[in-house]
Amino acid sequence: MAVKKVWTCFLCIFCLFSLGNEAVAKAEFTLEQVLSAPYPMHLTAAKNADRIAWVFSTEGVLNVWTAAAPGFAPVRLTDFKKNAVFEIPSVHITDDGNLVVYVRGGNPNREGWVTNPTSDPDGVEQAIWAIDVQNKETWKVANGNDPVLSPDGKWILFSQKGNIYRVSLPAGEISSPEQLFKARGQNTDPHWSPDGKKVAFLSRRNAHNFIGVYDIGRHNITWMAPGVDKDSDPRWTADGRQVVFFRRPGSQFDEMPAFREIPDTAIWIADAGTGKGKELWKQAPNEQPRYLGIRELFVTAGGRVLFWGEHDNWYHVFSLPLSGGPPVDLTPGEGFVEHKDISSDGRMLFFSSNRADIHGRHIWKVPTSGGKAVQLTDGAAIGTYPVGLASGKQIAFLHATATYPTSVAIVPSEGGKTRLIAPEEPPAAFPLDDLVVPELVIAKSEDGLEIPCQLFLPENINPGEKRPAVIYTHGGPIRQMLLGWHYMHFYSEAYGINQYFANKGYIVLSINYRSGIGYGRSFRNAENAGPRGAAEHQDLLAGAEYLRSRPDVDPGRIGLWGLSYGGVMTAMGLARNSNIFKVGVDMAGVHDWSQFYRGVENTPAEMAETAYESSAVASVDSWTSPVLFIHGDDDRNVPFSQTVDLVQKLREKGDVHIELLVYPDEPHEILVYKSRMQAYNATFDFVHKFLKKE
Repeated sequence: MAVKKVWTCFLCIFCLFSLGNEAVAKAEFTLEQVLSAPYPMHLTAAKNADRIAWVFSTEGVLNVWTAAAPGFAPVRLTDFKKNAVFEIPSVHITDDGNLVVYVRGGNPNREGWVTNPTSDPDGVEQAIWAIDVQNKETWKVANGNDPVLSPDGKWILFSQKGNIYRVSLPAGEISSPEQLFKARGQNTDPHWSPDGKKVAFLSRRNAHNFIGVYDIGRHNITWMAPGVDKDSDPRWTADGRQVVFFRRPGSQFDEMPAFREIPDTAIWIADAGTGKGKELWKQAPNEQPRYLGIRELFVTAGGRVLFWGEHDNWYHVFSLPLSGGPPVDLTPGEGFVEHKDISSDGRMLFFSSNRADIHGRHIWKVPTSGGKAVQLTDGAAIGTYPVGLASGKQIAFLHATATYPTSVAIVPSEGGKTRLIAPEEPPAAFPLDDLVVPELVIAKSEDGLEIPCQLFLPENINPGEKRPAVIYTHGGPIRQMLLGWHYMHFYSEAYGINQYFANKGYIVLSINYRSGIGYGRSFRNAENAGPRGAAEHQDLLAGAEYLRSRPDVDPGRIGLWGLSYGGVMTAMGLARNSNIFKVGVDMAGVHDWSQFYRGVENTPAEMAETAYESSAVASVDSWTSPVLFIHGDDDRNVPFSQTVDLVQKLREKGDVHIELLVYPDEPHEILVYKSRMQAYNATFDFVHKFLKKE
């Protein structure tokens, strides 16, 4: 990965205050202030009207908002208060823009338990709700998730326990959900035909999958070219006569678990009435380079089939006609496509990419039939999650910079000035003028791999002065931290926490270690990473060595913190290198990879052994640094038992200072605002307790 220059850091001018006996900037702010800006998520747009909707998270409270042309004045549709704590995993709009539909409550776990972070004795339900955007009338549609709105806006499809249900949507026409049909297998992923008379769906059947089409009027199911493969992702053609889908090989008895490898994928097309199908495209058996990781199938109104995959080192979007032929790379170049949307007429692809800014994101457009891609945002802005508006005149997206938090914005589809619409400016408490602009630095690992990092430098470090430092590692690991506010909620908060550390006089290094996104397949699929050898640990050491080489860092005062895979990295650093890392905060980390191989059929013993040796638990004997564990016990991403196990081992060891913040009924990312702020403040306080100068 070639990096031609290091970005410079233009710092704000701060006054001085005291950290122990060290001089630092005195324009202090609190964690609550730097995280006070409402955070937008789930941005979506109507198909036939220039209206958008999104969710704002404000001090832990989620509310649904909307805005419409021409003025795009933000309107809040719900009025949830601080005591209303639940997830809103998705938002949708009817094609005419008249109704906004959202899901309230997180997905149930295997036992059917919906996340209940306040431990409400009555429990929490997951339900689909609807709002009339004109009069704000709100009603519950049904218990369920993943609503699929019919083209006429009168019905919703949703899946539950392997069956597909239909329920009426408009207010005043409320009815109980009806099971659409009965069929063997786990039936999910329903898609309305353009005329709303048929439903294509996926039927999972263990070693193989089928694609089915249910005709509502005739009450019959037609299977699309059934075989011995794992078909998926049914998509209708614009005329409603055919269904396009992915086809991958079915399962074999003696298959080895391949956690990162994705089999070759073919694209098929079948007649929705007869089920007769044919292969539309599949790469040649010996073709090099190969298409890998093919996913996200689209069929445009203009008769193009789009898919997302890697033909070289980068995820790009490819296009082929319904008549077949070789795919056209719509987004060539060194950079990957992350978020995408298609214009209502199917002629234009809008996407966010780092192709012109490898460490950032910008909004682009390109014709779906092929042509030159045009960048629509520029400068220091970070642009993500584009959605095209029905008129084709504008694009809505999420906008941020190094100092300006994430906002909903509009940019003309022909290019031009970006307009922020929600919020138009941060809250008065937000320390807009007191944030630092992080700079890019490159650390080089022991094996020579270049590791991009973001460096947060506090103001007014005196000559000869040595500051404490803290390293942050993101989760995922398929994530990438940017030189500005992040487009995902927790990582936006992590960016704010790093700003807070810098404001308190710490030098902060955020490391984009190997196996993260943004730097190509070879970086993301680095050999021997994770449970296959923990190769990314050397990237953590490279970051530490960079800090220790700086004249303004005290090499004896370096700490760690991170959530999820960041907790993996924190625990590994403390377990293997307590001589370097003097303190750590481990939020919901994995500590023993081998537990994920237990019971997995055909797993070789040496694979499980390597996974154990790649884990923090294998190096507990050398762990001496103090650690704060933070974990919710209803974590559906990382089992809470991972923290339970490691704490017992450290307790038995007896010489490690351990503190705990355990949150009953909280999920992977803490939902209750008070608890979240407690955890974030405790992160700083714990690190500071062990790294401050006495």
